[in-house]
Amino acid sequence: MNLSRRTFLAKSAVAAGAGGAMELLVGRAIGGEPVPAEAEPSFKVFPVGRVEVKGTSARIVVFEKYAGALLGLDGWSHVNVFYWFDKNDVPHKRGILQVHPRNDAKNPLTGVFACRSPVRPNLIALSVCRIVAVEGHAVVVDKIDAFDGTPVLDLKPFIPPDEPRTGVRVPDWAKRGP
Repeated sequence: MNLSRRTFLAKSAVAAGAGGAMELLVGRAIGGEPVPAEAEPSFKVFPVGRVEVKGTSARIVVFEKYAGALLGLDGWSHVNVFYWFDKNDVPHKRGILQVHPRNDAKNPLTGVFACRSPVRPNLIALSVCRIVAVEGHAVVVDKIDAFDGTPVLDLKPFIPPDEPRTGVRVPDWAKRGP
């Protein structure tokens, strides 16, 4: 049976019913205590590896305990790398909600959800990288827009249908080079 991610998640949520791991999605914290409606839930995210950049070489070094998760990744040409903008992780930067994209005052003031600014409420970043090789517990990539030592949160293979083929629209400032 071939299910889309949305269908799988929806069926999983229904299957979980009123109990199990899906409780966090329906307003219960770990341990089953109800979360007040006005409270913002929080989540713990743990890195699975680190970015390693040396000169023009870039690798995603996965921690040894997660090495088994790389099985089969070498069959893909590209990988979505989710990482944490740890160099910007200070409370006042998490509160910045509007910026001039690319730190260029000529660009219009824009909400951080409408640009790829490294300052945002949750400092999750995404780069689509071409896989050069999978070597042991490291993924060699052609390049990545991250600093050496940046914590990696997750890797997911890039699947071409994920990319929209028509109807893509971008603001004028994004059409100009950096």
